[in-house]
Amino acid sequence: MTEQPPLAAEIVTNQQRLKKIEATELTHPSSPRIFAVTNQKGGVGKTTSAVNIAAALASKGMRVLVVDLDPQGNASTALGVEHHGDVEGTYEAIIGAKPLKDLVKVSTFSENLLCLPATLNLAGAEIEMVSIPSREFLLKNALSEFFTTSEQGIDYVFIDSPPSLGLLTINAFVAADDVLLPIQCEYYALEGLSQLMNNIQRIKQHLNPDLELSTILLTMHDGRTNLSNQVVDEVRKHFPQQTLSAIIPRSVRISEAPSYSQTIISYDPQSSGSIAYLEAALEIAAKGKNS
Repeated sequence: MTEQPPLAAEIVTNQQRLKKIEATELTHPSSPRIFAVTNQKGGVGKTTSAVNIAAALASKGMRVLVVDLDPQGNASTALGVEHHGDVEGTYEAIIGAKPLKDLVKVSTFSENLLCLPATLNLAGAEIEMVSIPSREFLLKNALSEFFTTSEQGIDYVFIDSPPSLGLLTINAFVAADDVLLPIQCEYYALEGLSQLMNNIQRIKQHLNPDLELSTILLTMHDGRTNLSNQVVDEVRKHFPQQTLSAIIPRSVRISEAPSYSQTIISYDPQSSGSIAYLEAALEIAAKGKNS
């Protein structure tokens, strides 16, 4: 029997993976699952993972809210949501200027996918937050009010945190039950991880006892290199329960999608990157709350 060329074999494999994804039905969680998507290292696929997992879940019928807590606003861009200076969003929600339900926008990808956009106003929010009582709970309170007053039932919330531990990231940790940590399959991948674990433990002790590092997603994997595979083995050895089976490949298509104000799920749904994010989303849904 003639062996298939690598590209043809990949296409066949991807078609099989897509069929399995399409056959999988999700059940709505009994209450909203809130994930803080964080990594204090930049360039690890944090925002990319937040928006693509959110879009993947929305494509399977879940109602998903992405809170763009990063002043750069990259999550808003990828979801096709305007976030120029005149747009109100996360900043106004946090300082209490407007209720969150009046600020969320519907993504161009799906009516199931909502976004609370970030603008440059958010860059100065941490200075203003210092003088506000219970400043660590501002986002949690805004979300709680949204869940009780909005007619739009939400299944999942993904908070795209800044790549630093300031008041905005602390607000994400206090509002969430789960931490989703993207780790790139590259040298120094685990650098700073012990510090992040310590920070999560401090938040858990003093502000949010329900917070858990529940989900680790391996990103930017290049199966041709020993280093990528070594990182996978190392992370799974240390975090066997938290690390998802799905691995996100290094992909030009994933990198291109945001420049078209799209996620990879809509930009190239047949691609290996899109399929990998769909598989990761299904795993997250299957794992259940804080499991």
